Amino acid sequence: MTLQKLFLTFFGIGLSTKAPETVGTLAALAAGVLILHYLGTETLFMLTLAVTVIGILEINKYEDNTGIHNPQEIVIDEAAGMWLSLMIASSVAATMHFPYADISAIILSFASFRLFNIWKPSTIGWIDRELKGGLGVMMDDIVAGIAGGFLAVVVMMGIEKLF
Repeated sequence: MTLQKLFLTFFGIGLSTKAPETVGTLAALAAGVLILHYLGTETLFMLTLAVTVIGILEINKYEDNTGIHNPQEIVIDEAAGMWLSLMIASSVAATMHFPYADISAIILSFASFRLFNIWKPSTIGWIDRELKGGLGVMMDDIVAGIAGGFLAVVVMMGIEKLF
């Protein structure tokens, strides 16, 4: 496996025969939780930024070589989106005062990111349909990650009101 394919498939996770995007998102979630815990939000943000920029460039090359737009095995976009959703939800969870706010942030950031990533409403769907190449592949997940993070925060605010 080439270094490019290793990167784009998130260390081969995208080669899963069953639900590669979901499996890739779960793997990115686990990695993101570890990075947040041991290295902090700033590190995860910089990693997300780097992965996004490199992802756009490498996806362009990969699509040129294969002739396929957004092949299923590319899940680096799910990693970037999941990390943004996780960062937003976790940052707010740190200020909340209800039991299990941290685990709620993890679960809700995953669920809400997947919701927007699958459903693709509004701008997310437009980006997915209209933007071509690496920019389109990465940006719909970036926007889904931001929307997912904010949805997770809204749900957590509702939960906090119960306590």
